[in-house]
Amino acid sequence: MPGGVPEARHRVQEAMRAWGEPAERIEAAALIVTELVTNAVQHTSTRKIRCRLLRSADGVRICVWNRGRARIPSPASPGDSADLPVAGVLATDGQDDDMLDHLAEDGRGLLLVDALAARWGTRAALAGRLVWADL
Repeated sequence: MPGGVPEARHRVQEAMRAWGEPAERIEAAALIVTELVTNAVQHTSTRKIRCRLLRSADGVRICVWNRGRARIPSPASPGDSADLPVAGVLATDGQDDDMLDHLAEDGRGLLLVDALAARWGTRAALAGRLVWADL
């Protein structure tokens, strides 16, 4: 299923180019769909994931739906990275490597979605979970 991530990204880019959307909006959509589809792949056991792009006078909505109801990670706060080692500083005792291995990645990509989307959200139902983002 990981092959679905680049395919979804490519299809979103093609559709938005055909609609004449500006390059920066196409790039933002590509990053958002990459994160949302990746989350769907990682956080569900189902193989059925759908990605839909909706265009309106107000902009574009990206929708990713999957049959699973697994929890969507919450966005990590920027402060969660405060203890990361500074780039260019060499570790002498291996502690920095251990620290990096220990950090959870869940929710970090949603910080990107939150920064790029005008708004985004999620809705769970018996049939599955929908995560959407507006540009």
